[in-house]
Amino acid sequence: MSPSPLEIARVGPLEREYVLEVLSSQFRTSTNSQMTQRLEQKFAQVFESRFAISFINGTATMHAVLAAAGIGAGDEVIVPPLTMASTSFAVLHAGATPVFADIDPCMWTLCPKSVEQRITSRTKAILPVAIYGLSADMDALMSIAKRHHLFVLEDDAQCFLGKCHGRINGSIADASSFSFQSSKHITSGEGGMVTTNDAELADRVRRFNSLGYAAVKAGAGKGKITRETIQDPVYLRHASLGWNYRMPELCAAVALAQTERLPELVQARIHAANAYAQALQGCKWLVPQHVPEGFVHSYWTYAVALNCGDAFTWYDFRRKYREMGGDGIYAAWQLTYLEPAFRNQRFSPEQTQCLAPGLCPVAESLQPRLVQLKTNYFDPAATERAATALHNTIKYFN
Repeated sequence: MSPSPLEIARVGPLEREYVLEVLSSQFRTSTNSQMTQRLEQKFAQVFESRFAISFINGTATMHAVLAAAGIGAGDEVIVPPLTMASTSFAVLHAGATPVFADIDPCMWTLCPKSVEQRITSRTKAILPVAIYGLSADMDALMSIAKRHHLFVLEDDAQCFLGKCHGRINGSIADASSFSFQSSKHITSGEGGMVTTNDAELADRVRRFNSLGYAAVKAGAGKGKITRETIQDPVYLRHASLGWNYRMPELCAAVALAQTERLPELVQARIHAANAYAQALQGCKWLVPQHVPEGFVHSYWTYAVALNCGDAFTWYDFRRKYREMGGDGIYAAWQLTYLEPAFRNQRFSPEQTQCLAPGLCPVAESLQPRLVQLKTNYFDPAATERAATALHNTIKYFN
């Protein structure tokens, strides 16, 4: 296990400094978007992308990218079932239809073989999720996309500084989406970011999140409309349809500080994951998510599968873990297509999938057995307590 890090603040002095900088501007229009531009420039640098475009949340990001890519009514987007439903909601927001492919039985990310089996003449995109902080097999998925001329959008909401064969997640696909929701590696309360290396796509994404304003561009320093332009009586503002998905300056201030602090924020979670892994040594009935060679996991959470048969239940395990001093555990989300909003629904006349049990058997077998352990500890003592609770729980059931 790596040496214990020092205690760090989830939100610290740098965030406060940047927030006060925004407040001291009195929200003058002449200073508007300056913090946002600084955030986008820094984020693009960290995630090795030409462009980064900030958003109000990490669902709006995916909606905007799909729309900017020309995906809409009659189109299909292949998605995983084991993730937050927001991924599939974004597809529906764009007017397209989500098509569910199964997951890899060891990595728990979108299975390339299942993806290829789901491709039809209506398939236009693949939307893999880096679940729990682990990248999908992006090399395989990008190869499939190239053969079938498909757009790829990474959902990296849970994956900051994760890597796939030496490439950072956020730089691999046609575009990538990040979330700054309160549980994520970076948070500004709410917020999100899109990264891409495609200049034309970036411009369309920027216009979509800015009410279709003609003057906005994705490049650094061009994310706002000048006073000279806006005061012109013949100015034609709206070049296309768009939404108001822009990130507020106060959120950008916090997100900028968190981006600058990202290595230490991620390392705190990796330290927790390492502590859990040590507690798991020798246990045969708790199986962690497999991290293939060449992948770097960023551990938004530490997930394990409970393989105990009928010896005890998921609820028994959670109850004992809490009795042993653990903070509690989270279950995995219900599979998206089994949620009431999706189950047995038809989202387009052309839909061929029946959204019902049996659609993705690997995911259906895994989901009820998943144990998600917290990694968002910023005090090493709290990490130690959680790992000790896990060790003692395992000892109790052995």
